[in-house]
Amino acid sequence: MSDPSLSAQLRRAVAEAMPRAISELTDLVAIPSVSWPSFDQTQVRRSAEAIAALAGESGVFDQVAVHTAAIPGTAEPGQPAVLATRAGRPGERRVLLYAHHDVQPVGDEAAWLTPPFQATERDGRLYGRGTADDKAGVLTHLASLRALREVLGDELGVGVTLFVEGEEEYGSRSFGQFLSDHRDDLAADLIVVADSGNWDSRTPGITVALRGNARFTLTVRTLAHALHSGMYGGAVPDAMLATIKLLGTLWDEHGTVVVSGLARRDAPTPGYDEARLREETDLPAGTRPIGSGDLLGRIWNQPSITVTGIDFPGTAAASNTLNPEVSVVVSARVAPGQDARQAYEALRAHLIEHAPFGAELEFSEVDCGQGFLAAEGWGTQLGRAALAEGYGVEPVDVGVGGSIPFIAELAREFPDAAILVTAVLDPPAAPHSPNESLHLETLEHAILSEALLLASLRTPDRTGDGS
Repeated sequence: MSDPSLSAQLRRAVAEAMPRAISELTDLVAIPSVSWPSFDQTQVRRSAEAIAALAGESGVFDQVAVHTAAIPGTAEPGQPAVLATRAGRPGERRVLLYAHHDVQPVGDEAAWLTPPFQATERDGRLYGRGTADDKAGVLTHLASLRALREVLGDELGVGVTLFVEGEEEYGSRSFGQFLSDHRDDLAADLIVVADSGNWDSRTPGITVALRGNARFTLTVRTLAHALHSGMYGGAVPDAMLATIKLLGTLWDEHGTVVVSGLARRDAPTPGYDEARLREETDLPAGTRPIGSGDLLGRIWNQPSITVTGIDFPGTAAASNTLNPEVSVVVSARVAPGQDARQAYEALRAHLIEHAPFGAELEFSEVDCGQGFLAAEGWGTQLGRAALAEGYGVEPVDVGVGGSIPFIAELAREFPDAAILVTAVLDPPAAPHSPNESLHLETLEHAILSEALLLASLRTPDRTGDGS
């Protein structure tokens, strides 16, 4: 920052407030806010209300409320989200701070070393579901704003909206409607999304590319009804055989996607070798990486296809039967820059063309989310400077193999806003997996960086920002 005294005061305020931030994060982790409908939805409401209370106690905001929005095409409301606003003075910039408070299911609880909803600290990390993804993002926003207010008083010099979504892990189904319902409150010069990944535990990342996604259920039918496999096997095709052969056409022998019409992005990537991939993923020594080209290019810039679920008799119910139908869930990641719906149509056309034995195909539950390519501009420049000062290390521009489709919705709804995608989690954080964790030193760096960024927004002088 150009003001060393302000920077030093913010650094001190953040350091002194870390015990409070960790305590509040621990309390939030104790709320099992899984947004999937099969789980207790009162816990998602409870989580939203707890965050709204923290926002209200901060003294930063003029208004704090918990809202829901309708899921388009249904009469069902979406999950509760927190919206807190602070009006800026005329001429001041306005910033929108985004995070989400819902979490993934815990999966196999026996795989957790400590209870998933009881935040547990060991070796400088805080373990528990949601510690990193994304309740740490919520605390980053709240703690940075509190530090800024402690140093500057009530005259922050910037208008602020805090938006904490409640259904990101379940597809952000009401997100677009929420943007429409609250457009005036959400409109901003800079949107900060604290829901991505850093380069490593010491080095911050700015996410400049995200893959899109195309997910659907594929049902393969070959018979009118089940048949005895001994009586007709070898002459009559069963649905599993057809499905295996059909799915096998999606990749070559190296595991590279070979679907015509799925694009690849040509972009440089930082150095990243197989040893690091194995370390980050615990890839067994006997298992080889799949795909072709540089490793990060495979994850960031190429399409991938994963079969994530199957409806078929389990091993306990297996019988000598030719089964008439199989349903699988196909999850494709789409290269940044390609339209996700176009990618789905290419996949659909490929599967229809390659259906073996005259199998009948049905496509259902189609869900497409757009990728994201960041535009270089004043927001990214301020973000890089703040992260470099907050972490003490220059940030790395990163791509992310996962998808965050709501960022494309934000860009579409607010085309004049700069979008900065930051992170609190590092590669060992294991989001969505057992033993999810947060590196506490990274949390402090993230809070300080955001406080520095907010302070840098105070001046109404926008020279060089294109406005």
